[in-house]
Amino acid sequence: MKYLLLALTLSGALLTGCRTNETPAAQVNDMEITAKVKSKLASDVGLSTVPDISVNSTNGVVTLSGAVDSAGTKARAETIARGVPKVVRVVDNLQLAPKAQ
Repeated sequence: MKYLLLALTLSGALLTGCRTNETPAAQVNDMEITAKVKSKLASDVGLSTVPDISVNSTNGVVTLSGAVDSAGTKARAETIARGVPKVVRVVDNLQLAPKAQ
């Protein structure tokens, strides 16, 4: 049973990871872009904010989504994403959700 669940999980991950609208080279570029954006967010915005920001890249278009605590953090995240090589455009879907005090 444990191996069946593992096999189903892996096959589901493989199926969701295949993007037929991109060439393999573009998929690799998008994975690199996503990794670089996440890394820069962690170092420039802070590790505590990164789990709240989702980064996706398709054909060089980076989509940021999730919640941030201020307009400044939102703007900074978008600026960071724009500064990553091979980024064509940034779609900023980040929402402001101030932290409770």
